[in-house]
Amino acid sequence: MAKRAYKYRFYPTPGQADQLNRTFGCVRKVYNLALDVRTRAWAVDRQRSTYVQSSAWLTEWKRTEELVFLNEVSSVPLQQALRHLQAGFAAFWGKRSRYPRFKSKRKSRASAEYTRSAFRWRDGQLTLAKMDAPLTIVWSRPLPDGGEPSTVTVSRDPAGRWFVSLLVEDPTVMPLPPVDTAVGVDAGITSLLTLSTGEKVTNPRHERADRRKLAKAQRTMARKAKDSANQAKARLAVARIHARIADRRRDHLHKLSTRLVRENQTVVIEDLSVRNMLRNHSLARAISDAAWTQLRSMIEYKAAWYGRQVIAVDRWHPSTKTCSACGRINTAMTLGVRAWTCPGCDAVHDRDVNAARNILAAGLAER
Repeated sequence: MAKRAYKYRFYPTPGQADQLNRTFGCVRKVYNLALDVRTRAWAVDRQRSTYVQSSAWLTEWKRTEELVFLNEVSSVPLQQALRHLQAGFAAFWGKRSRYPRFKSKRKSRASAEYTRSAFRWRDGQLTLAKMDAPLTIVWSRPLPDGGEPSTVTVSRDPAGRWFVSLLVEDPTVMPLPPVDTAVGVDAGITSLLTLSTGEKVTNPRHERADRRKLAKAQRTMARKAKDSANQAKARLAVARIHARIADRRRDHLHKLSTRLVRENQTVVIEDLSVRNMLRNHSLARAISDAAWTQLRSMIEYKAAWYGRQVIAVDRWHPSTKTCSACGRINTAMTLGVRAWTCPGCDAVHDRDVNAARNILAAGLAER
């Protein structure tokens, strides 16, 4: 049985909000302190520190006068922060990610993770450690029958909205009946996706729809005095527009990824380097709005849930310039050409559909 996270809005009381904000600050402080000590230990002695060592440091920090405030919040989120840092270092040493970075008060995600010993779940009500009353959660959808949360993550987004994510065993997540279909997916900007079936998925361009409103809010914020209450209000207005854009984008990507995984046994995609592509300042805004990395992540974890297969084709595969009918490579084709005729077999191709078909063929050949 797979685990699945269910995320809900909730509305804390002023006391709960104050306690959670202090917890977020302490989590960030402990994470940064541990990262600093581990970094200096490596720079000076070439010594790799462990989670057990950082946990002992936390005990010592709590006894100091300047960090005594760490005792005012639950110790579990602080220990979880150290575990996340350990996972970050493990990924770095395994060459799967960059070196862990310090958390910024304004830019980093405000969140805290509670394990089973730090919350009470009773009769559908959730009470966190150091709190006397349960959270007021808006149950927008029911939890699975008999679902008992094993981990609870509380977060506050830049728009001031509060969320709680409950990790539960979900019996509805199981392999789907096998199907015989496979699809190649070519990511784009004009069309968000082009499928090997010939279908083109329209790009909603969520950011562009609100660009005027966002620009006006950003200009208003820029005119406010630095660190003033009015600047804080204007910053919140900007964050709310960003949140609305992100919500619409996420909803669309969830529906699209679920459809692709349900309808196909195999989904073949390109292994794009989005980070490098964002260096093109002419296309960076459109590429960010398309959110290809987020879509790929959704396709991959849903495929794992439902017993489907995802194949990533090498980014250097000449899918666009190769004729899907005869295999000839048209080296003379430029980026502006949207349709072309193969000089070898006279087949007429739509640029994106042809690329999707070649991606599918290359992926199936790798199986």
